Amino acid sequence: MTFNDILTKLNDFMYTYVLIVLLVGGGVYFTIRTKGVQFRLLMDGIKFMLEKAETDENGKKKVSSFQALMISTASRVGTGNIAGIATALAAGGPGAIFWMWLMALLGGASAFIESTLAQVYKVKENGQFRGGPSYYMEKALGKRWMGVWFSILLIICFAYGFNGLQAYNMSSALEYYIPNYANTNYPMILGIILAAATAFVIWGGVHRIGFISSVIVPVMAVLYILMGLVTMLLNIAELPGIFLMIFQKAFDVQAIAGGFAGSAVVIGIKRGLFSNEAGMGSAPNASASADVAHPVKQGLVQVISVFIDTILICSSTAMMLLVSGVEGQSGVLDGIPFVQKAISANVGEWGIHFITFSIFAFAFSSLIGNYFYAESNILFIKNSKVLLNVFRVTCIAAIFLGAQADFSLVWNLADVTMGFMAIVNIIAIFLLGNVALRVLADYEKQKKQGKNPMFYEDEVGLKGTVWKK
Repeated sequence: MTFNDILTKLNDFMYTYVLIVLLVGGGVYFTIRTKGVQFRLLMDGIKFMLEKAETDENGKKKVSSFQALMISTASRVGTGNIAGIATALAAGGPGAIFWMWLMALLGGASAFIESTLAQVYKVKENGQFRGGPSYYMEKALGKRWMGVWFSILLIICFAYGFNGLQAYNMSSALEYYIPNYANTNYPMILGIILAAATAFVIWGGVHRIGFISSVIVPVMAVLYILMGLVTMLLNIAELPGIFLMIFQKAFDVQAIAGGFAGSAVVIGIKRGLFSNEAGMGSAPNASASADVAHPVKQGLVQVISVFIDTILICSSTAMMLLVSGVEGQSGVLDGIPFVQKAISANVGEWGIHFITFSIFAFAFSSLIGNYFYAESNILFIKNSKVLLNVFRVTCIAAIFLGAQADFSLVWNLADVTMGFMAIVNIIAIFLLGNVALRVLADYEKQKKQGKNPMFYEDEVGLKGTVWKK
């Protein structure tokens, strides 16, 4: 049995028997406990997202809610929104899309809880905020070992698994243009270019990462959604039938009974988690970097990231694929080639070039966002400049190698490490959920009093945080 075979079996077991219960259960639980905060206070989140960045006492701009949102969205909005959706449709059929939508709607509550906790328990070093699940595991639960274990999983998942995957998907997008691409030197050349470009950004610090993310992500997201809308308008007569097919296939009992691990339910949830990352513990690393007056503000902003990712961008991909008439087939026509062929059927050859450009822009922004998460967790384990620079070199190497990697091995490694991460984080946010709920109650109380909510730790019975009067 090969290493990839072991990963495949572990992957199927985790998502079929463990993560479905934890993720769906967590989403339902927090939706009920917060009274649907992801819907009730959505407009507040949009308002906070648009607030301008303030400056510190040295005249340097602080990390704004929007920049933190774009860093987390940069990581979420990657090739998973394009190649991942194509893979889900090829393997699980149209019904998988319904389960991705459901994961996003329920996952918004989990995203709110974890990002609010990250804000509450963040730390300030060298004038910048840093935090995430590892920090609330140590500071709130008193379990540094748990935080270190989570950090190790996140580093493997994002710096090596996901970044290798993003590089692979960029590389596979070139297969359309270069005959016998995999057997040429082009994958290696692309790997060198990607590694060099990523190195330039990550050695520039969090502000360069925030700037790059806040430029690339909004522009590409808008263009990509517009492409989806144009495609849908060109095929508007087919849309009612497509929506009906999605809902029918989502509850296809016969298909589920035939193999639950490969069903639309499991594949939809798996690809939904890979895409929107709600409850996984990744986005809180970006949330903690924002300089806001109340933790709930950033918690609400992160809900928007989940919705942008799945409800808007993933749905755009799904509709472009489903109206094309091109059928994907797992292992034969899936991933980027499936998307390229479908877009070509919709709008002609220029659509292929647009998808290739989208893949490169989304994937590169993901490389940057993923690195930001991993760096925060390296610093949690040990704040050492030497260790950080060694880590950066290994990240660059992973990107270089990913451009030349094997499809199934890269996907499996990303899925397994993501699954373990999610399990550790969900346990932590279940244990700390009441803290986030007290912070939410404080926010809503001040809002009812007509105040612009400001947070202080003693108002909710906390101590030892950065939120002192």
